[in-house]
Amino acid sequence: MPTKNNTKSAAAASRTPEAESALKELFIDEIKDIYWAEKHLATALPKLIKGATSEELKQTITNHLEETKNHVTRLESVFASIGEKAAAKKCLAMEGLLSEATELLSDTEKGTEVRDVAIISAAQKVEHYEIASYGILRTLAGTLGFGEAQSLFDETLAEEKNADSLLTQVAENYVNEAAAAEVE
Repeated sequence: MPTKNNTKSAAAASRTPEAESALKELFIDEIKDIYWAEKHLATALPKLIKGATSEELKQTITNHLEETKNHVTRLESVFASIGEKAAAKKCLAMEGLLSEATELLSDTEKGTEVRDVAIISAAQKVEHYEIASYGILRTLAGTLGFGEAQSLFDETLAEEKNADSLLTQVAENYVNEAAAAEVE
């Protein structure tokens, strides 16, 4: 019975240069996509911070804004580690998520906990997209033998998961209950 390592080695050995080239091309395309996403998220997060009522939520998003700036820099290191020039490709998913966040802000009343719930909702949707993206990229980096990139993606993935967890804590510790108690 083949073991996981034997199967992986056999699969790697049977890959054609064309298949590996196509996979590498997809991999680079996906990095360009998340690079655009992170850069645009860094410009959008200040709007969410400004719109938030809860100090805990403001601080959580402010901390993640700093991480997001580091993610951009880390992605530039990924590009360098695989011998590619850093370049962005418009990320339609992030564009849609950020557009929805803007809409949620305009649809909720300033200074309310309901708006904070909307901000947490928008932010967690973004986090889940990023978690999926970095998980895929980490796996592809490993498949293609880009160990340094894989390690960098793993670091970012852990930060994205932590940001999602912190947003859940803010929601569950105070914001959701406070929003439920608000009267129109």
